[in-house]
Amino acid sequence: MTKRREFIKGGVLGSAGIALGGSGFSAKSYASVIGANERVNVGVVGIRGQGRAHISGYSNLKNAKVIALCDVDSNLFDERIKNFFTDKGLPKPLVYGDMRKLYENKDIDAVSIVTPNHWHVLASIWALQAGKHVSVEKPCCYNFFEGQKLVEAAEKYNLIVQDGAEQRSNPCAQSMADYLHSGKLGEVYMAKGLCYKWRDTIGKTPEEPVPAGVDYDLWLGPAPKRPFSQNRFHYNWHWNWDYGNGDMGNQGVHEMDIARWGLGVTLPVKITSAGGHFMFDDDQQTPNDLITVFEFPNSQGGGDKKKILQFEVRHWITNREGVNSENNQATGNTYMVSADNTVGNLFYGSKGYMTKNVNEWQAFYGKERTAGEKGDGLGDHYADFINAIIANDQKLAKGDIREGFYSCALMHLGNISYRLGKSLEFDPVKMKFINAPEADAMLTRQYRKPFVVPDRV
Repeated sequence: MTKRREFIKGGVLGSAGIALGGSGFSAKSYASVIGANERVNVGVVGIRGQGRAHISGYSNLKNAKVIALCDVDSNLFDERIKNFFTDKGLPKPLVYGDMRKLYENKDIDAVSIVTPNHWHVLASIWALQAGKHVSVEKPCCYNFFEGQKLVEAAEKYNLIVQDGAEQRSNPCAQSMADYLHSGKLGEVYMAKGLCYKWRDTIGKTPEEPVPAGVDYDLWLGPAPKRPFSQNRFHYNWHWNWDYGNGDMGNQGVHEMDIARWGLGVTLPVKITSAGGHFMFDDDQQTPNDLITVFEFPNSQGGGDKKKILQFEVRHWITNREGVNSENNQATGNTYMVSADNTVGNLFYGSKGYMTKNVNEWQAFYGKERTAGEKGDGLGDHYADFINAIIANDQKLAKGDIREGFYSCALMHLGNISYRLGKSLEFDPVKMKFINAPEADAMLTRQYRKPFVVPDRV
């Protein structure tokens, strides 16, 4: 296990909250039972929704143990502890209402950040400053500036930092990238990311008192102070610009990462977005239909010497667009492929094209679209994170945070173009828009003290 770093107290880590009771083994005694030198002690920060998958994912590994849970909604603890611990004969984990108190526990080696998007980077930076390895859910950053700061922090503290782009762990995606980069499809000039999810209206919810057991001020964190409303809280925060990034930054960022990886590009030079929130008169602020086109320079290409990445979010009734979704029902793999949704990628080259979903890809060649090479296979992102920590090897984590930043950056740039209603040119070296100060202002946000993402990490 890597040597525990000195916990930086005060400043951003001051004003820590109070831990919420937990019984059973203490973290220290738990570590001695399982063998502190053999297993990685994990704390999960954010235990609703995808947080359950993180608890389960680490609990299924022989070389990891979840010894602490943290959430601002204390109403969630009893059910999570029963289902994932006591019903399985495991000791109760420690529970915390404030991540800063969890970070003070020196027996915790690593944390999984599964909070709403607007907390991802600040929670990760605090954890790194406390000496914890970090796996942070997608998107790794709420805005462009925060992604830059997270990369800086990862480099400074020299700990394992894993981006939540879990397809990076899949043999399917790895063989896809190898195939496309080998030139077997010829000049790959365009990639498409598809995020077609059957999402109904969220309706309208009134402002109301904060539910009992919820630390709403801490939930808001860096975001502006606003009255409580259910549509700005559990899950539906995704559709509010203060906390989320719409479906391109929710489900779609997975496919954005695959599209960018396969195309072999980083940051674009031009971004054009168009879309809207159609059909429903409700509280949603983000678009439910969005088309974004990114242009990248390609000095080795023919013609106009560029590559195109096209991303599209759709809701409600739509066609499949060639990505195989129906055939995966027998395997039970319905996370990204289902009877309702079409989520995946298309790649276009001078020799043919490729279709890809979460666990399989297929190439087709020539005018006859003859079926060619293919690949498949699912991996384990949680196991990769733990193995990287034990080996002290960032590459084993698969989801490198620098790659995560580039993929999230595309999503942010696309959303900025949409919100401003115009095409934008971007300088990938300076990481600024060209002659668009109003767009540059949207690369970051105003932070609510004391929850400030620092300029210097």
